[in-house]
Amino acid sequence: MQENLVIVESPAKAKTIEKFLGDDFKVMSSYGHIRDLKKKELSIDKDTLQPAYVIPKDKEELVKRLRENAKKADKVWLASDEDREGEAISWHLCEVLGLDEASTNRIVFHEITKPAILAAIENPRHLDMNLVNAQQARRVLDRIVGFKLSPVLWRKVKPALSAGRVQSVAVRLIVEREREIQQFKSEPYYRINAIFAITNADGSQSEVKTELDKRFSTHEDAIAFLEKCKDAEFSVANVTKKPLKRMPAPPFTTSTLQQEAARKLGFSVSQTMMVAQRLYESGLITYMRTDSVNLSNLCIGAAKEEIIKLYGEEYSSPRNFHTHSKGAQEAHEAIRPTYMANTTIEGTAQERRLYDLIWKRTAASQMAEAQIEKTTVSIACAPINNDLLSECPEKFDERFIANGEVVKFDGFIKVYRESTDDDADQQDEFAHNLPPIKEGDVLTRREISSTERYSQGPTRYTEASLVHKLEELGIGRPSTYAPTISTIQQREYVIKGDKKGEERPYVIDTLRGIKITPTRKMELTGNEKGKLLPTDIGIVVNDFLMENFPAIMDYNFTAKVEQQFDQIADGKEEWTDMMKHFDQEFEPTVDKVMNARSEHKAGERQLGTDPVSGHPVFVKIGRYGPVVQIGTADDDEKPRFAQMPADKSMETITLEEALELFKLPRTIGEYEGKTVTIGAGRFGPYVLHNKKYVSLPKDEDPMTVTLDTAISLIEEKRKAEEQRHLKKFDEDPKLEVLNGRYGPYIAYDGANYRIPRDLHEKAAELTYEQCMDIIKNPPAPKKRTATKKK
Repeated sequence: MQENLVIVESPAKAKTIEKFLGDDFKVMSSYGHIRDLKKKELSIDKDTLQPAYVIPKDKEELVKRLRENAKKADKVWLASDEDREGEAISWHLCEVLGLDEASTNRIVFHEITKPAILAAIENPRHLDMNLVNAQQARRVLDRIVGFKLSPVLWRKVKPALSAGRVQSVAVRLIVEREREIQQFKSEPYYRINAIFAITNADGSQSEVKTELDKRFSTHEDAIAFLEKCKDAEFSVANVTKKPLKRMPAPPFTTSTLQQEAARKLGFSVSQTMMVAQRLYESGLITYMRTDSVNLSNLCIGAAKEEIIKLYGEEYSSPRNFHTHSKGAQEAHEAIRPTYMANTTIEGTAQERRLYDLIWKRTAASQMAEAQIEKTTVSIACAPINNDLLSECPEKFDERFIANGEVVKFDGFIKVYRESTDDDADQQDEFAHNLPPIKEGDVLTRREISSTERYSQGPTRYTEASLVHKLEELGIGRPSTYAPTISTIQQREYVIKGDKKGEERPYVIDTLRGIKITPTRKMELTGNEKGKLLPTDIGIVVNDFLMENFPAIMDYNFTAKVEQQFDQIADGKEEWTDMMKHFDQEFEPTVDKVMNARSEHKAGERQLGTDPVSGHPVFVKIGRYGPVVQIGTADDDEKPRFAQMPADKSMETITLEEALELFKLPRTIGEYEGKTVTIGAGRFGPYVLHNKKYVSLPKDEDPMTVTLDTAISLIEEKRKAEEQRHLKKFDEDPKLEVLNGRYGPYIAYDGANYRIPRDLHEKAAELTYEQCMDIIKNPPAPKKRTATKKK
């Protein structure tokens, strides 16, 4: 009989842990949850709101093996992750395997190391049902919102849409930011920069770069200031030196790791979590879902030893950080390397880069502050004729300012410097240095320039900045950020893409000697890459939910729900009471909106009237996405439709742009004696030739596509068709061998038949008799031997 059975969540973790335990222990994986709510129904009792859990079919074999091993074992140890999700997995295992909660050992650990695992075995506890219920509350609430809101969207907006409690609020943030950008009016202003020369003790000259402490709102004011400077002398009014200390950033939480990995490594949020999961399961880092910035005494001591060894004793400054965010109780320690002595690891390139980032952040948090000396020089300008100063003293209130910073001791920045979303626009804060300079020194003007700039509007969210905003608002928890951002992109409410900028003229006026020379230049403005952009459907769904379900979309409501989950986890609130209270208010609202009548579909907007037919022109969400419609169902003529191009938005498209779409179909020439036409259908624009259709790629404009491009698309389609049709048979025209997505197969009389794998390479050579034999005796489907982790 097996003495001990340890059940963990993932097979990778099982392999790592098995190395630390003796022969008396067998370690198995549950591959995540072994039961869940039913997929295609609410799966929650309408009266009691109790969930109805089921074991998915792909987990039945696994559950059978777990039951057999649990019966054989003297002791069962549940070792799923230490957060609420992990606690719920352990509870489901108890329920399904028929384990006695009172005698079943629940163990948790923050890192997969031998000391941590053995310490957990020595200090088991029982299941914490408060944590389980907090997770059940989240799961049930999200199911209620999703399953009751989605049918409303199907009826009122478009079939196959879905809504979610946290996801819908995330989409709202992105939509509102897009509208802020559209409404922002950029205003010009003028920055004055000057380059002066100062004579050094040895007779050489050094440059001093400065900026005026005032910005001008009009071009005329800027030119007037440059005119003043023609007859002015410049001297140092005062010099101030100030010592500064810069503190290192705290160790990583889930949120800050996701943000820094995006900025420094270019990882998506989900990619960061996937790589971090592998590092954790391999025993290289501590648990990667945490709100805490705390480090264990063991880690602080190990970090001190490593820092002294690598950089010297003066670089070591042990400290602990404390978490200030509300509800930060998912775990007890920040994300850090399990062994600080391992400065590098073996693994994939992604794993090595992320580990390096975590190691450096952890080490830097235990290093000395950077010692900076900041120098500020104020340069006064005065007329050479002092009588003018007494007449108009206000004309010379402006000061040119030069800032310099000298790193006296680099401290933590020797290892790591935190990034921000504005890094691309920031100069290196430690790079400035000033020549020796003192009060009263007279400077020589080399050039003064006025540069036209424009006020900057809000920027679109990146995945990293969206995580930061969600955390700031208290929406979601560490485990929800990655799936939330992935879900809103999978549902095509949001896309991660680039926004093309526009060229904009600006002017630089430069004073050299007594001459002001204007220079006109062009700059690209509004060019953004890898930003989260709302789609038309995302905007329409957001507006519909905001109008009809404002409580669900309210940021405070979503944050308050998270606080209630925390209350349940602390045993201060009953989760079923929370569910009943929510559903009593939510259900009537759903019924009211579902049964409400409206003249127009959600998102529908009239652009104007078609001058040719006199019928109204609308934009709306059609069955296959955004469309432009001329006419209504009540007209004598059938309405005409055109698919909305990818580069146009329902919110900003004009009547003229909409009418342009109806210039299709258009004939662009002939090929092989047949007409080539560009048209638009419900699935998008296409090329039509000899009664055959070829889809037009998204990057091709149907209004400008050339005949040569259309011919190449036709030929590509033909080549693909030839490769698809491997063989036909004179004996029976209904029989054909085709090449499909998953390999060759036989099509016969409307049905498809799989060809055995050993015949794949000779599929094009199959005889009529061989094909008929496969049809009559199809190969048995391949038996699945493993289950995937949910």
